[in-house]
Amino acid sequence: MFNTSVTPLFPARGRARALDTWREAARLVGLRWRGFLEADPASRSWAFAAYLAALDAEEAAASEVAALSSSAIAA
Repeated sequence: MFNTSVTPLFPARGRARALDTWREAARLVGLRWRGFLEADPASRSWAFAAYLAALDAEEAAASEVAALSSSAIAA
């Protein structure tokens, strides 16, 4: 769903891409939450599952940014 690949030869570009991926994932979390709040009772469980999936994607993207940040500090 989200591009989390990083080019190790260009760490600044990889970090910028990772940040863009995280921002997009965070935006999707907000959209999914609003969708859950506005969902009718019949589709609420699906809307909540979509929200949880968006949270998982945001967490993965944040982990990628953190990993790139810590590798930049170590270098």
